[in-house]
Amino acid sequence: MSAIRPLRDMGGGSYGHKARNLRWLFDEGEPIPATWLIPAGAKPSEQEIARFFDGSKRYAVRSSADVEDGALLSFAGQFTSRLDVEGLAAIRDAITDVQLSVSSETVRAYLVHAGAPDKSIQMGVVVQEMVQPVASGVVFSRNPITGLNEVVIEAVAGRGDRLLSEGVTPDRWIHRWGTWTEKPESPVVPDAVAGGIAAAARRIAEEYGKPADLEWVWDGDQVWWVQLRPITGIDDVVVYSNRIAKEVMPGIIKPLVWSVNVPVVNTAWIELFTEAIGPNDLEPDALARSFAYRSYFNMSAVGDIFELFGMPRDSLELLLGLDGGDGGPSMRPTAATLRKLPRLLNVALGNVRYAKKVPGYLDRLERRYEPYASRALRPLSEGELLRDVDELMPLTTAAALINIKVPLLANLRSALLRRKVANAGFDPEDVAITSVTDLGNINPQAALEKLGAVAAKLDDDARTRITERGLAAAPDHFRNQVLDFLDTFGHFSASGNDFSVAPWRESPDTIARLALNMPANGSTRGSTDWEAVEASQPLLKRLRLRSAQRRTAHLIQLRESVSSVYTFGYGVFRRYFLELGRRLTERGLLDDRNDIWYLTLEEVRQAVHLGLAEAGEIAAQRKREIDQLAGVDMPDIIYGDDFVPAARSSEVASQLSGVPTSRGRYRGRLRIVRELADFPTVEQGDVIAVPFSDVGWTPVFARAGAVVAESGGMLSHASIVAREYGSPCVVSVPGATRLPEGATVIVDAYAGTVTVE
Repeated sequence: MSAIRPLRDMGGGSYGHKARNLRWLFDEGEPIPATWLIPAGAKPSEQEIARFFDGSKRYAVRSSADVEDGALLSFAGQFTSRLDVEGLAAIRDAITDVQLSVSSETVRAYLVHAGAPDKSIQMGVVVQEMVQPVASGVVFSRNPITGLNEVVIEAVAGRGDRLLSEGVTPDRWIHRWGTWTEKPESPVVPDAVAGGIAAAARRIAEEYGKPADLEWVWDGDQVWWVQLRPITGIDDVVVYSNRIAKEVMPGIIKPLVWSVNVPVVNTAWIELFTEAIGPNDLEPDALARSFAYRSYFNMSAVGDIFELFGMPRDSLELLLGLDGGDGGPSMRPTAATLRKLPRLLNVALGNVRYAKKVPGYLDRLERRYEPYASRALRPLSEGELLRDVDELMPLTTAAALINIKVPLLANLRSALLRRKVANAGFDPEDVAITSVTDLGNINPQAALEKLGAVAAKLDDDARTRITERGLAAAPDHFRNQVLDFLDTFGHFSASGNDFSVAPWRESPDTIARLALNMPANGSTRGSTDWEAVEASQPLLKRLRLRSAQRRTAHLIQLRESVSSVYTFGYGVFRRYFLELGRRLTERGLLDDRNDIWYLTLEEVRQAVHLGLAEAGEIAAQRKREIDQLAGVDMPDIIYGDDFVPAARSSEVASQLSGVPTSRGRYRGRLRIVRELADFPTVEQGDVIAVPFSDVGWTPVFARAGAVVAESGGMLSHASIVAREYGSPCVVSVPGATRLPEGATVIVDAYAGTVTVE
């Protein structure tokens, strides 16, 4: 049997992933150059080479090892390839060079780094006729750094190996949702060619069954595919967003608050999801993550939930607020959603009746919370205090579930009513569906307005005394009304989801001063009365509209009642933790009772039961961290778990931008490396800034914590080596080697930024 096989007649033997992927492209009818394959271990004779190849043509001789382009390791750039090989003897020598490259020092170092130093490699060889290139490049059917559903193209004029060459920065295109979100000003390929490459990459990936990385060559007329491999590692990228989280839990979240909220609130959400979709593997800790003490929702977990509902996973990109054209992912239900329809309809029917049960639920919750809210805590032991906290957790989860369901129902009803109002010819924003005066003692707004009316009648001397000395200096009638207000609404605070924030009852002076500046009758109402909307409709529509308004108003009132009860019950945690903080302070474990907010619930347990000696040090360190992080600029979206917070842009010495090519974030000392003589200055973990790189730079890359390069693209040597070593890398960063030597820098290889602190 011949050692050389035309691709169309592959035969047996070990050819490697590269060859098999080329065969797949050929079978799919995709254009590839004339290709021949040499299996591992074969040694073509001179006669065979003369039989298959034309000595006057030029060929590419490339590796196709059994370890290349795998799902876990790519071995990109590790083996020898030869381009523009001309002449039969040169072809034979190139084949031998490729086969011998399995034993190179570079490959051995790579295997050691991969944890497989003794792995045996089977080296096949691919030989292709060279295409005369006008431009060449690479295309990714998904962003290989973030995993987002966007096509990324890189292109250079001429041969594709210039993508690896020193000092070459490719054109970069990004295509998302039917439009280019990034494109070069003077591209080396026309828009139509780039659009065809993007469309073909999506089509090939869909047929291939996984995200695809393709190398291509354009000869001025035809685009040829010369390599296909799967994009590895994008399933490992977790995406977090604070677009919704910062509305629910804004600002800094202290550790104790976080360690209670996550199991309480997220367990309630999981119960709701389970009700709708059935048993699942969702875990409370997986739904949210704290970065720089801020709350972020795990959008990858949300994607899992979308899939459980039968919705396209990519539709979560709409929730991320990404830019793009009109061809974005759909939020429409799929066939899988329809299969869940009976269960969903049953849940919906149950929730129609749910509102009628809520008042009973609230009564029971208030009765169950009352003993914890009124219990004298001083006589209890620390263990008994923690026992009560443990009992409060599932009780508050039950309250949280109601506090999720009722607002969802109220919002749904409100949306339907707003549509009816719009159909009646009115602007829904301009119509008063309900008023705070209808909410009685469940919403403080009307009561504050009444206090404002009383305060408005105080003489100037009384107002001055209250402003300067607080509630104690107020006239009796006003002071009593403030205290009555606090009896009803004192459990509210500036943040109902943060029990470390003092409730109103602890700040009577503030409430008194607030009343001084509260306008009477300040309720904001729409300029159109509801009666006018009803009066504009025929009798039958008027009756339907009135019924819809009453149901909506009832749910809005119910929502406020639920919020009040939840805030009351959730706030009970505060009194228990303050008492525990006082006890730990008396034992010398904390400096102040409020330091307890900076411990987690598990650390509080350890301090109580084991006398955690470092509790005070932990709390002090986190207080310092929070002070330092209070001024950082937080992104809306965070990719990966290795976020490194940076100072506000106004406090940054400089920030450069480039193209991220190996994901991750890293903070470290900067070393400028321009030539071989600079290699010894690099210590383990340094960030290196280089003008370019080729294979000779590999030793210094092995010591780098992150890589910044002034040139290059996804296939530059800096990018390939950084990906193989798992180091963050940003390329095409103008001025990278002019950054200050020894400075502390943050490399964000998701955003493509290099920040000098």
